[in-house]
Amino acid sequence: MATSAGHRLPASAARILLAAALFGLSAPAAKLLLGEIDPWLLAGLLYLGSGLGLAVVAVARRVAGGAQRDASLTWSDVPPLAGAIVTGGIVGPVLLMFALARGGASDTALVLNLEGVFTVLLAALLFREHVPARIAVGMLAITAGAATLAWRPSGGFALDTPVWLAVGACLAWAIDNNLTRVVSATDPIKVAGLKGAVAGTVNVAIALGQGATPPAVTLVLAAVIVGFLGYGASLALFVRALRELGTSRTAAYFATAPFIGAVAGLAVLREPLTPALTAGAALMAVGVWLHVTERHEHAHLHDRLTHEHAHRHDEHHRHDHPAGLPLVEPHTHRHTHAEIAHQHPHYPDIHHRHHH
Repeated sequence: MATSAGHRLPASAARILLAAALFGLSAPAAKLLLGEIDPWLLAGLLYLGSGLGLAVVAVARRVAGGAQRDASLTWSDVPPLAGAIVTGGIVGPVLLMFALARGGASDTALVLNLEGVFTVLLAALLFREHVPARIAVGMLAITAGAATLAWRPSGGFALDTPVWLAVGACLAWAIDNNLTRVVSATDPIKVAGLKGAVAGTVNVAIALGQGATPPAVTLVLAAVIVGFLGYGASLALFVRALRELGTSRTAAYFATAPFIGAVAGLAVLREPLTPALTAGAALMAVGVWLHVTERHEHAHLHDRLTHEHAHRHDEHHRHDHPAGLPLVEPHTHRHTHAEIAHQHPHYPDIHHRHHH
């Protein structure tokens, strides 16, 4: 049966792969800037650029007369969004900048594959999101690849400081991803913009308070542009994918980002292609392939559900509309889903978070 979930997958996949490309390229770009900007200050500038850039997008969208098509944030969204800002907007970027300052961009970029592993584990433990065998095996391959990067023939595993810092950033962003999942039905530009503006302001203030030297205006502008593309635009696309693909599948697709960053590090920064880097990349590539080629279909039951989000009229959205609501698609309003049982390809989006 061809349904909305089946038709949405290509668009969702394209969005998250674009998000991965933008984020992956931000790692070597940040590495170049770290020679001139304090790591903590750069973390703040990147997210501040994210917030400012998305604010411009939001204003331009309103000036152009674009209709409000996504649900607005409510007070119940504040706790998870605040937690996402602290972990993913403040802690994660600072740890990554210090990892990049002390280690190679290629190695650090590949270690970032652990973000997907941690994200899936937390999604399964905290939200009971179903993780099929194919996704689990893929995560094992990615973990093995990360372990390969830490292997030293003369001394076994060498988890040096840059690796630990990158692992910490991955854990922070995994917590962020699962908290953002809770608010993924709302406007992704507002969610990503708020995260960037608040986290960027906090980290810039902390860095300057610690005595960081303000960089030249051209460097600030470069950091803001990298932040808008690599964090702002990427995060907005990521939030939208969380709504449509669920946490574990979004993380699986996003796992392509570290490869893009590693290749860029080799090409732009002239970093060496070591045997460990080659073997680790190969293992991680197997894991990512298992993820992006996964297909999930079975008979399932939708319980009665009332919520609000942007939607089109499809098999999952057959309902009456409030009087006076313009019937443009997509549109948003509070609506109720009747109980329904059927079978089609699907992912754990906001309508398919059921038990298996």
